Amino acid sequence: MKTRLIDGRVLRSGRPQEVEQELWGVLTVYQALIRLAADAAASRPGLDMDRFSFTVLLGTARDQVVLAHGVFPDEPVALVGAIGRALLANLLPVRARRRMKARSLKTTTKYASNFGKHPATCQNYTFHAEIAIMEEGVATRPRS
Repeated sequence: MKTRLIDGRVLRSGRPQEVEQELWGVLTVYQALIRLAADAAASRPGLDMDRFSFTVLLGTARDQVVLAHGVFPDEPVALVGAIGRALLANLLPVRARRRMKARSLKTTTKYASNFGKHPATCQNYTFHAEIAIMEEGVATRPRS
């Protein structure tokens, strides 16, 4: 919410009571936006809310507040208004289904021929290296 809803700004309030009030205001706006998205999702059966872009939701809501379109509508208000129509017009691609439980290991393996041939404990290895320090540096190669 901090990066999207309030553009990363710090809360303006200085006293704890004012910070609490401002935080409740931000949470109320967030809840209202999510309710708008839920109403838009309900208008299309089987549509998952994960396909909605919060950036589109927030941008359209800001435009509606700034432009004040539909504040006093002449006709009955539909469940899906301008914000819902913008969400439905800019759906994200369908994601793969989320895993509901951990993967289970297979009881058989195609690498059965190597099964049990690896050491069960740590092995000790010895490594020998010779380091040469050049006092004069590396000679440059002539360019051709």
